[in-house]
Amino acid sequence: MKRLAVGILAHVDAGKTTLSEGLLYRSGALKKLGRVDHKNAFLDTDALERERGITIFSKQAVLPLQTAEITLLDTPGHVDFSTEMERTLQVLDYAILVISGSDGVQGHTQTLWDLLVRYQVPTFLFVNKMDLAGTDREALLSQLKRRLGEGCVDFGLEGDALWEAVALCDEDALAQYLEEGQVGKEAIRSLLARRRLFPCYFGSALKLEGVDEFLAGLEEYTQSPAYPTEFGARVYKISRDAQGNRLTHMKVTGGSLKVKALLTGGEGWEEKVDQVRLYSGAKYQMVEEALAGTVCAVTGLSKTYPGEGLGWEEGGKAPLLEPVLTYQLLLPEGMDPHTALQKLSQLEEEEPQLRLSWNEALGEIHLQLMGEVQMEVLQRLIGERFGLPVSFGPGNIVYRETIARPVEGVGHFEPLRHYAEVHLLLEPGERGSGLQFASVCSEDVLDRGWQRLVLTHLEEKTHLGVLTGSPITDMKITLIAGRGHEKHTEGGDFRQATYRAVRQGLMSTESVLLEPWYRFRLEIPAESLGRAMSDIQRMAGEADPPETLGEAALLTGIAPVAGFQGYAMEVASYTRGRGKLTCVPAGYLPCHNQQEVIEAVGYDPERDLDNPPDSVFCSHGAGFVVKWDQVREHMHVHTGFSVSQDPEPVSQPVPSAPSAPAATIFELDKELQAIYERTYGPIKRKDILPRGERGQNPWDRRETAPQEGGREYLLVDGYNIIFAWEELKKVAQDNLDTARQLLMNLLSNYQGYRQCEVILVFDAYKVPGNPGEVSRFHNIYVVYTKEAETADAYIEKATYEIGKRHKVRVATSDNLEQLIILGHGAIRVSADLFRAEVEQVGEQISTILTKAARSGKNLAVKDALDRAMGGANTKK
Repeated sequence: MKRLAVGILAHVDAGKTTLSEGLLYRSGALKKLGRVDHKNAFLDTDALERERGITIFSKQAVLPLQTAEITLLDTPGHVDFSTEMERTLQVLDYAILVISGSDGVQGHTQTLWDLLVRYQVPTFLFVNKMDLAGTDREALLSQLKRRLGEGCVDFGLEGDALWEAVALCDEDALAQYLEEGQVGKEAIRSLLARRRLFPCYFGSALKLEGVDEFLAGLEEYTQSPAYPTEFGARVYKISRDAQGNRLTHMKVTGGSLKVKALLTGGEGWEEKVDQVRLYSGAKYQMVEEALAGTVCAVTGLSKTYPGEGLGWEEGGKAPLLEPVLTYQLLLPEGMDPHTALQKLSQLEEEEPQLRLSWNEALGEIHLQLMGEVQMEVLQRLIGERFGLPVSFGPGNIVYRETIARPVEGVGHFEPLRHYAEVHLLLEPGERGSGLQFASVCSEDVLDRGWQRLVLTHLEEKTHLGVLTGSPITDMKITLIAGRGHEKHTEGGDFRQATYRAVRQGLMSTESVLLEPWYRFRLEIPAESLGRAMSDIQRMAGEADPPETLGEAALLTGIAPVAGFQGYAMEVASYTRGRGKLTCVPAGYLPCHNQQEVIEAVGYDPERDLDNPPDSVFCSHGAGFVVKWDQVREHMHVHTGFSVSQDPEPVSQPVPSAPSAPAATIFELDKELQAIYERTYGPIKRKDILPRGERGQNPWDRRETAPQEGGREYLLVDGYNIIFAWEELKKVAQDNLDTARQLLMNLLSNYQGYRQCEVILVFDAYKVPGNPGEVSRFHNIYVVYTKEAETADAYIEKATYEIGKRHKVRVATSDNLEQLIILGHGAIRVSADLFRAEVEQVGEQISTILTKAARSGKNLAVKDALDRAMGGANTKK
């Protein structure tokens, strides 16, 4: 019999708990059907969940089928409890993603899908609430294919129609269909397990419509994983039962787990299992042995933590979703904070993302939360469990820091009879990549044991940035050299040297402050649209063009979390309760008001005694401190590492000497290189000539003149400009193609006069299967981005790569400024300023043509026209 762990996930209010109830009822696990609104749902075991009608804690239930025993894991749908949901994903064999038929793919649905991709969980889709008026099955399926993937197939189809739809998901399946006239069940199971196919079922969980068909599909198209004979398990949750016993929730992934088995952990602990419990709702049964594939709760373990691997299992991935707000916990008068911390540490075991901390300097307890709903639940939980009537101070943003360019960090620690030196290469990483650690140091330079110790010290601590003292992220830190001493080096020496190397590197390069952003969906009455768009712009957000929903309007986009604090209440006020704001985390992006935040925080990295950037050297038997900016003059190991020349200040860009486009522009990004070659033809490798003397900034001149010498690139965000220029915007409302053509003509004239390389970028990321396109329009290049790639992302990559060698300007709307990396020698030009430039160029072209015509020199007229149009009118 198959033994599977199946999770059920959804955007809040999509009907996830109702579907769980229906599945358990139709499988025979429940004799009576409960309802969320009646506050008697089987899996809503906590009083808080019954009161609020939402899932707060992940729970499990046994779902018995004829050929399979499924452990159904119900996860929270509200975004404030999404970290609990993400931890559960690491133990799933399959997932059920519930989508509201009346709402379609919502903001948090997309987040859930991205997480399922990250953890590679095979997924079924159940489109719920199809009994409501206005739901359209074909339109919903089309949206699923467009937003989630072409592998979404309606399993309500039968015979040839189903097989044909499945066959289109894979070449082997297509070959089988063409040869045999059908696709076998084994092939369907394989496609699902490899995430090439996502079976979609439509129905109404409340009315039990489509539930039986879904259960049949769940049983028919799943397959049991192959487990090793050696014991292994993955911990995904810590909780406590009604008696206060600590429960370690885990999935056995190899061999079996027996009562009284001796388990060991990575930190050296060794403890015995007292009980093995199989939970179903609030009840459980105790067993003597849990076989591979079983999800169980274990008592007797006090050192385990979520994400830990036991036996042969390794530790899980660091969570992608993290709290974005930090709050001060206000204790009742006279309560000892250290006693409170000891009690509250239980909650941090159960929810590690709380990041409970004691600020010694301020005498305050701080913790991190996802939002206000989680804060209210936590306040109630602390009161009920510990009898503490706590409250919270105002929330502050959880910032992160990264770096803009690579640097070598050096740390040296050599007080008397101690010695260690560490050299680290710090490199900026992709957004959302977190911290990655590696070593390329030769064992001839530093013994392998010391190298491992350095990597351990890098991983064991939260390293703080130098702008605001916030944790660093999105970096790769590589050990490139080091030195120890046979007699005097101890383990703690390398710890000190490693910490100081990180800080010295951060002090020696340009840091970037990152802040959390939301992806928002705002439904408002049409008459409130202007107010909403003004608010979003004021909060430094970026909104897509508004959509119409009957008599209402829909705004979607992204915005800094800092601006959206308390905005839901504001929306409810100015729309008189008719507005609805939904926000989901969109990751970290450059801070929209970096300098303002840095000044407000007032952090001084050189006064942070817990994180010193300076090094300690020894001379004449005594240690002495060397300031961070002088460490390289005293260091003992010379790596020969050098970082390329720093970018010139943005205020005075330096034009490159004339040269043909060089392959090195895109050699770090093969995709960009391929696009470049399709655009310009085969790349001729030529050396970049040295930069010339810094001259006057050409943009300091009031009159726009043709670019003389040097190669300049202009990247234009097409749709941003179209919707920012009133004339083009009006045309676009009637015919978007015409607006695009007008903009291309204007830029062609502009390029002909300015003689710069113009790359016009249009979003095509919503076009399914679109591979991206680069074409030549007269004398400019037009790029249509590929599926799932926005113009912002394309421009960011192109700016980063081209800016290493050439002068780059980016023409886009003001609100996009923080979304594009312009710190590599590039200049941002606002839509209004760029419009003025284009108009000025047009006037100057007219002046040239008028003078040429008056002189009666037809040849001059022709030359001027050719120059103005960049050769666009020249017939070959």
